[in-house]
Amino acid sequence: MTILVVAEHDNQHLKAATRHVLAAAQAIGGEVHLLVAGQHCAAVAEAARALSGVACVLLVENDALESAGAECMADLVLSLVHDYTHLLAAASASGKNWMPRVAALLDVAQLSDIVRVDAPDTFTRPIYAGSVWATVRSEDTIKVITVRATAFEAVAETGGSARLQKVDATSDAGLSRRTHLALNDSSRPELESARVVVSGGRGLGSAERFSALLEPLADKLNAALGASRAAVDSGYVSNDYQVGQTGKIVAPDLYIAVGISGAIQHLAGMKASRVIVAINKDPDAPIFAVADYGLVGDLNQVVPELTSAL
Repeated sequence: MTILVVAEHDNQHLKAATRHVLAAAQAIGGEVHLLVAGQHCAAVAEAARALSGVACVLLVENDALESAGAECMADLVLSLVHDYTHLLAAASASGKNWMPRVAALLDVAQLSDIVRVDAPDTFTRPIYAGSVWATVRSEDTIKVITVRATAFEAVAETGGSARLQKVDATSDAGLSRRTHLALNDSSRPELESARVVVSGGRGLGSAERFSALLEPLADKLNAALGASRAAVDSGYVSNDYQVGQTGKIVAPDLYIAVGISGAIQHLAGMKASRVIVAINKDPDAPIFAVADYGLVGDLNQVVPELTSAL
C-alpha cells in the first residue's frame, strides 16, 4: 500500500496544511510519497524531504503548473496515480479545484473533507453542515480523498530523509490560464493555520467599525482575522476572511466571535476550536450554545475594554 499526497505551496514555501495531510496519510499506513508540482519549486521539494514520515518526494517543475490549474494538475496526477492505492490532498480551495476532476476521470467516488481514518478503506467525514458524522467505506481501487487539515496534528518539519525523484510533467492542456493574481499582503498569521482567530459578524455594522474594533484586538493577540458570511456579504471584508461551510474551516486554540449570531453554516467552520469566546448583545444567539465563554453586552464597549486589558 503506497499513498500519494499532493503538496500545497506557493512555489517558494510549503504550506502548513500539507503537514496535516501527511498525518492523515500516515494514519492510513503504508509508504507515503509527496508530490511537489509547480514552477521553479525545487526549494519546496528540498524542504519537503525533511518532513517526518515521507519516503519519497516527487518533483515536477513546469511553467504550465505555476498556477496549479485544475486541468494541468489533474493531467499530471492522473499520469502518476495508478502506482498508488490512495491519493490525498488538503480540502482547501486548491484541493477542491482539481481533486474532483481527478476522481471523475478515474471514475471513482471522492471522499471529501475526512476528519478521521478508521481503516485504510474507511473514513469519517462531516455531513449536514457538521451536525452529523458519516462513516464511509470505499471499495474503489484508488481512493481519492481530501482532508480537513485542522482535524489532524501536523507531522514534524524535521527528522525525515526522503529521497528526491524528478518527474517529467505532462504537456499544458491549454484549456485555461490565470491572467491575474491579487494577494492580500498581511503580517498576520494565515487564517487556516492560526492559533488564535478573531472573527466579526454583521453586528459590527460597517467595514470601518470592523477594522477599528477587531484589528487592534487581533494585533494584541497575534491573531488572524475572520468573518461570518453575513459580514462578507455586507462588504465589511473580502471573502478571503470568511469562516464557515462555504468559507474556510478553522480549529484554533482560541476563537473569538464578535457580533456573530451563529448560523449553522458558520458553526460548521469553527466549532472544532479548542476554546470559543462569544461576544453578542443577544443572550439567545445560537453562538452561545457552542461557546465555552459567553459575554452578553455591547461590542462597541466590550471589545475596546478587552483590548486595553490585554
